[in-house]
Amino acid sequence: MRPYTRETRYATRTAGHDTSPSNKLNTAPPDAGKPADANTRACGLITAAYGRHFIVELPDGSRRTCFTRGKKTGPAVGDHVEIALQGADEGVIDQILERRNLLYRSDDARTKQFAANVDQLLVVIAPEPVYSDDLLGRALVAAASAGIDPVIVLNKCDLTHSLDAVRARLAPLQSTGARVVETSGAQPDQARHDLEPLLTGKCSLLLGQSGMGKSTLLNALVPDANAHTQEHSLALGTGKHTTTSTRLYHLPNCRGTLIDSPGFQAFGLSHLGQTEIERGFPEFHDAIEQCRFYNCTHRHEPGCGVLGAIQRGEIQTARHDLYMRILAENEGRSRY
Repeated sequence: MRPYTRETRYATRTAGHDTSPSNKLNTAPPDAGKPADANTRACGLITAAYGRHFIVELPDGSRRTCFTRGKKTGPAVGDHVEIALQGADEGVIDQILERRNLLYRSDDARTKQFAANVDQLLVVIAPEPVYSDDLLGRALVAAASAGIDPVIVLNKCDLTHSLDAVRARLAPLQSTGARVVETSGAQPDQARHDLEPLLTGKCSLLLGQSGMGKSTLLNALVPDANAHTQEHSLALGTGKHTTTSTRLYHLPNCRGTLIDSPGFQAFGLSHLGQTEIERGFPEFHDAIEQCRFYNCTHRHEPGCGVLGAIQRGEIQTARHDLYMRILAENEGRSRY
């Protein structure tokens, strides 16, 4: 167990700092210190990512297809960048401007960036197909570690025959303070009524497992997005990926932006340490203050406030099990 003080336990490393896993571009361009030439350089917002190619929107509303030098892939949708203009509609990304945060997942094989400079994460779930409590919990942990407000969007509420069961599954999360908003993408007017107040003036990331109706919600909120939708496979009990790249949309009915990201079936968090993982479990906070040891891991230590709270029924065993899984996975990876 590592020696650190309780004061450092909840220190954040996100706000005002770069949290990119491979942000080698976030350095001054070669001509830093020289006056910027408005004819050859510009600043803009990344609105789409296709591998190493990005769409950058300039202040005048025009868009350019941009790429990075070499094999570096640091930029993410939502990043503000400085580019060197090339030709009539292309450019090279030279610098990523300071980020507020970056949401991404990571495992042994790869790191997947979702978006940067996000105000809130909308995690879309539905009664059908069955969503994963594990993946939902991991998304909430990732949001907390990046200082992003999470909102659980319960979609397909028109499927009333299975709605009560989902509400019961969500009750333990709601008791920890998680916000849940119910809606139905199949009823566009209702979806806009339910969600637009949450989106006004914010940059929101739409995230969810395949088959949860995320693209249908996007079409309701941004009618000209032309997101492809398709019926999920009943035989497999899961949906097919209908979004293949991450894109940012300007909301037509309110002042805000919405980032749509491909569906996911895994959510590794190998980049997080114990303190960051703990932040994803707000129900642990008060109990941690009662731990006998300041570097308690909340697994087996005598006098652990979290274990005591579980015994008293104040913390759900399933939530502690998720914490243990994430911690064990990350500790196992750190050995290699």
